[in-house]
Amino acid sequence: MLKRKLRMGMVGGGRGAFIGAVHRMAANLDGKIELVAGCFSSKPKTSKLSGQDFFLDPSRVYRSYEEMATKEAALPEDQRIDFVSIVVRNNLHFAVAKTFLQKGFNVVCDKPMTFSLKEAKELRNIVKRTGKVFALTHNYTGYPMVKEAREMVSKGKLGRILKIVTEYPQGYAVGDVDRKGPAQIDSWRTDPKVAGPSNCTADIGTHAENLGRYITGMEIGELCAEMTAFIPGRELEDDSNILIRYKNGAKGIIYASQISNGDENNLNIRIYGTKASLEWHQEDPNELIVKYCDKPRQIYRRGNDYLGKAASNSTRTPFAHPEGFIEAFANVYLAAAEAISDEVSGKKLKTNYDFPDANDGVMGMAFIETAVKSAKSRAKWIKMPRV
Repeated sequence: MLKRKLRMGMVGGGRGAFIGAVHRMAANLDGKIELVAGCFSSKPKTSKLSGQDFFLDPSRVYRSYEEMATKEAALPEDQRIDFVSIVVRNNLHFAVAKTFLQKGFNVVCDKPMTFSLKEAKELRNIVKRTGKVFALTHNYTGYPMVKEAREMVSKGKLGRILKIVTEYPQGYAVGDVDRKGPAQIDSWRTDPKVAGPSNCTADIGTHAENLGRYITGMEIGELCAEMTAFIPGRELEDDSNILIRYKNGAKGIIYASQISNGDENNLNIRIYGTKASLEWHQEDPNELIVKYCDKPRQIYRRGNDYLGKAASNSTRTPFAHPEGFIEAFANVYLAAAEAISDEVSGKKLKTNYDFPDANDGVMGMAFIETAVKSAKSRAKWIKMPRV
């Protein structure tokens, strides 16, 4: 194991950015990572001021990500960053990740992986060629009880999986639904030139798809999607409803919405098997509900000795002391840090690090593009492409 902190750089996430602060807190939580450099904005002044906020050496705060990659690569090995965290808008994910991978750096990237499936496949090939670590921050996989659910499924405790129902309702966009005239674009996520072909499905629907696949290991065979832009004048959808046929014969439903009035961040999943079923709610993440047809339901709680290894290893505080969003996010960084430490040390990378990787990114982009294609098609049921 590397006997020092990993040196982290960041692209994006400067003043006024929500997700950048989340990444920094998560990376810092376990004391294994230190932010030392960055290009925090496309505006050089904002990047400089953000560097001051983080108490960084001014010479390590850059005007562009290209300058950052070039100058960091030129530094001595004991000074340059070990990896970069990418928290820019969707249309820049590919270009930034490609630049740093080809300069010899490991990458942690916010989701979705890229702007398009074509870019995602190309980026996966670059990851393979360079041999670098690529981690994708599908942060909900980091919750201890999600890991417990995964272990239960893998051990056959649910029997054969019949149905997966995943919901991700938010309500923050509902205030504009009754607007009379064309809606002014109020977020880059609704601009197809920046966000890509989807808003709601790409932003939160991918979390729902990834969560079901992470817990069960099951892949989508084909899907039937309906997407709606309820806000007048909006180019991309703010609500999606997707029927799923999994490759093993199971069925599924994904409901993702940003106009579900009164909901905040109500991601939840129910998985139904022939022996038992389970249920997990992101807004009450420390509990996992297991249900049976012939006996009372059981509630498993985070931090207890009866949990499996994966859940226990992802827990930081004793039982009865709740953990949440930042801790789950930090578990993705912690797993990525293990892989990056191995890569920096010259060790052969393992195949079973517990974080979403480039393959998950490609699957996510395939899901987005297939859902968009289905929503626009008269045929409706569209097969997922081979990726």
